[in-house]
Amino acid sequence: MRIDFLDGNSVVNIPNKTLTNVQGTTKTSFSDILNKSLNEVNQLLLNSDEWNEKLALGQVENVHQVTIATYKAELALQFTMQVRNKIIDAYNEIMRMTV
Repeated sequence: MRIDFLDGNSVVNIPNKTLTNVQGTTKTSFSDILNKSLNEVNQLLLNSDEWNEKLALGQVENVHQVTIATYKAELALQFTMQVRNKIIDAYNEIMRMTV
């Protein structure tokens, strides 16, 4: 499938395989995707806590690993909070609509 943008310059090619999956061969609900993403963020946070505990006990030779794990967890949590804020904003906007 080919998508042309309004400016006419940019073109995005989407493989048919992706469209087939979206159209029905594999159905994944929004709640499944959300749960999977939240579990991944939770796993990053637990991993960061584990590295920090190892650092406190003196079991880590490379402090960079602890720093990277902490930043990954922090970034994932910030992103999750921003997505949550956008979902709440969208919900509030829908609730303000008159029918």
